[in-house]
Amino acid sequence: MINIDKKLAKRQEEGKIIRAGIVGAGQMGRGMVSQMAMMKGMTPAIVADINLENVKNAFKYAGAKDEDIAVAKTVEEADRFMQQGKFVATENADLVSHANLVDCAIDVTGVPEVGVKIAIDAMTNKKHVVMMDVETDIVIGAYLKKLGDENGVIYTGSDGDEPGAVMHLYSFAKAMGMDVKVMGKGKNNKLDYECNPDTVLEEATRRKMSPRMLTAFKDGTKTMVEMTAMSNATGLVPDVIGGHGIEGTFTDRFQELNKKFALKKDGGIFNRHGVVEFVNGIAPGVFVTVATDNEEIAYQMGYHSMGPGPLWTLYRPYHLCNLETPLTVARAVIDHEPIIVPLGAPVSEVITVAKRDLKAGETIDGIGGYTTYGSIAKAEEAYEKGYVLYSLVNKNAKMKRDVKKGQLLTMEDVDLDTSTQLYAVRKEQDKMFGR
Repeated sequence: MINIDKKLAKRQEEGKIIRAGIVGAGQMGRGMVSQMAMMKGMTPAIVADINLENVKNAFKYAGAKDEDIAVAKTVEEADRFMQQGKFVATENADLVSHANLVDCAIDVTGVPEVGVKIAIDAMTNKKHVVMMDVETDIVIGAYLKKLGDENGVIYTGSDGDEPGAVMHLYSFAKAMGMDVKVMGKGKNNKLDYECNPDTVLEEATRRKMSPRMLTAFKDGTKTMVEMTAMSNATGLVPDVIGGHGIEGTFTDRFQELNKKFALKKDGGIFNRHGVVEFVNGIAPGVFVTVATDNEEIAYQMGYHSMGPGPLWTLYRPYHLCNLETPLTVARAVIDHEPIIVPLGAPVSEVITVAKRDLKAGETIDGIGGYTTYGSIAKAEEAYEKGYVLYSLVNKNAKMKRDVKKGQLLTMEDVDLDTSTQLYAVRKEQDKMFGR
């Protein structure tokens, strides 16, 4: 990100303003609009949401007046209003992907069945795509990356989200010649596998959050999704299904954590290194834990107050989510570079766990819901045992037989909704890798 401020200032001076299109004007989209409006060289040109008032309020929070905002129902209207310098509000997400003047589309919906359409339409129309909807990326990210390459545009995850934030540390460590043993994130919501939108409603209301979003945080699904994105971008794997999730604190440069991160034979928790993991108690940060075989470098790490080794943890104590996303847009448009993308075939998958006892014939739901939560597993293990991929679960999925709370659901347990675009694209991705 060095010099991105200068590059954006130059575009401002030259009148080459990056026009971004945002789909989703909830908490994440709203904050992104305000942040982007403060920046040079970029503007939140068009924002779509099923609730038009959410869009208008997002623009107003960013300082726009009523006369600055125009409502568009067609692509032609959207292009004309953007040409006039208006902020364009719409209920139709398709306008973001199809409007001629949009440079980059950003999906902030968190709904995979929405994210797949936005991404495919936008890249087919030669627009870069920033996918904040990590739930979409973990199930069809390889397909979307290939589609972006074919259309000469960038497909990427976002700065600010933990997977994007930690990739900066990972790239730094790898460039330095370090061996990355562990990569991961902190978790600040105490795990509650049984929570649902009703049980978290009071807290969600107090924090001005969607109850389903808070549920996904508290039941651990979001953590599993984010670790899967990290895994697919690096080749690192979960040590065990769901990760270990140990407790950790910022004590003497994570010396306690470094000891726990050793292999079992050395008194630690891991069966192997080269893993993704999460730690309770060091949120909201991200980390990579590194090692080196070079004695001189090990001495220098100690000299620089990183501890005695043989493991050292590099830690970033913040991630600013939606507020950092505009930097990803800038990097895609100006430098034609992504922040985080899958390497190829999935390395890990998010699989589905029963949140409570489920009965044959019962419909179930996905992220942030009442019946299931997600957990990370190695991709090959998920395929071998037929585990249900979590992002493919929607409100039309139905149980074929009874299962107990905590059971890992397989395709023998569940009838998925196979009519969706997301399901069809996942099948196309499977074909790409001979599955």
